[in-house]
Amino acid sequence: MQKIYTKIESIVGNVITVRAAGVKNADLAEVTTKTGKSYANVIKLDRDLVSLQVFSGTQGISTGDSVRFLGYPLRVSYSDALMGRVFDGAGRPRDNGPELNDNMIDIAGPSVNPAKRIVPKTMIRTGIPMIDMFNTLVESQKLPIFSVSGEPYNELLARIALQAEVDLIVLGGMGLKYDDYLYFRNTLEKGGAMSRTIMFVHTASDPTVECTLVPDLALAVAERFALDGKKVLCLLTDMTNYCDAQKEMAITMDQVPSNRGYPGDLYSTLASRYEKAVDFEGAGSLTILGVTTMPGDDVTHPVPDNTGYITEGQYYLRNGHIEPFGSLSRLKQQVNSGTRSDHRSLMDAMIKLYAAYKDTIEKKAMGFMMSDWDEKLLKYGQMFESELMDLSVNIPLEDALDLGWKILSQCFEKNETGLKSELIEQYWPGE
Repeated sequence: MQKIYTKIESIVGNVITVRAAGVKNADLAEVTTKTGKSYANVIKLDRDLVSLQVFSGTQGISTGDSVRFLGYPLRVSYSDALMGRVFDGAGRPRDNGPELNDNMIDIAGPSVNPAKRIVPKTMIRTGIPMIDMFNTLVESQKLPIFSVSGEPYNELLARIALQAEVDLIVLGGMGLKYDDYLYFRNTLEKGGAMSRTIMFVHTASDPTVECTLVPDLALAVAERFALDGKKVLCLLTDMTNYCDAQKEMAITMDQVPSNRGYPGDLYSTLASRYEKAVDFEGAGSLTILGVTTMPGDDVTHPVPDNTGYITEGQYYLRNGHIEPFGSLSRLKQQVNSGTRSDHRSLMDAMIKLYAAYKDTIEKKAMGFMMSDWDEKLLKYGQMFESELMDLSVNIPLEDALDLGWKILSQCFEKNETGLKSELIEQYWPGE
């Protein structure tokens, strides 16, 4: 039987404290006030002193209001009716559609047993050459996009949502500006991808606690669809906002702060979410691509620093494009199907020549005399940036590989590329 407690010990910020017994961490509670009801979840236990974070804030709550513990954590509905829907950070409809209460599942469950995981080896095509050709996204991979404020990372995620060859997109937005939320929604609707998309969106004006729940809601739903045989891609933006919300809650709970005020369990908090990425044996897969903004473009900031230890590489988004240097997909070499025999060799050769182009740029800036080779590199670098690195380029992998060969043939002689003769004979463009 659910007990009702009619005395609130304290109210600090959005956190209320109640004396109660038999309560578990993360349990859901219902707070009843004179004006209505709101939900809260347990965030701290100190013997019989229970701290709860109120989703809608504590405005209007008094110490004489009642608290009823429901005996289970936050749950979310799971069914095909989720397709095309938009929800907030508490799982409530944001699109004025009906509430879904069927087939409720717990959020924030344990990660999959590693013994049940399949080694990632199947690529996910996105139509973006700097991903497909140079740093392939692999099924069940977990990758962050490291960026700074002002870069088009949400536009990049929207393009990936439209073009990725997967069965289902689950988008989790944290601390989004309302314009960004509308951009995602309008872009996916116009592109015809909304019918295979589920969105959980927390905007900057929503309660902080809902920001901390978005990844758990998105990943719980994504995991269940993957178990049902779907190839699922979960897009999360922005994980730094998520970590800042965790920091704010930790301060409210009087936790001893760690590096730059973040909670000491930041690593395990992030890892428990990213480790949801899995390729299920005999079922589908869950791939995670999350944006991590770096304050001051500082990769040693606690959020990107911890993220880098957990994930399997990263994409660096700078100056409006994915950087060839620094960006890394550690699992790309495991892809054994869905690509061409020249893929790896062409990728290595083009990156090597682009590095030489960067050196030539420095020589030119310092006033050194340009040789014929330097002029070839300058032409190559400009073509590489405009025809492959530009994020507006949208072509299949095979066309990107053909374009790579075309760029090489227009800038260099065959023997200057460093590629094997048999590959040149097979793929070098005709006169």
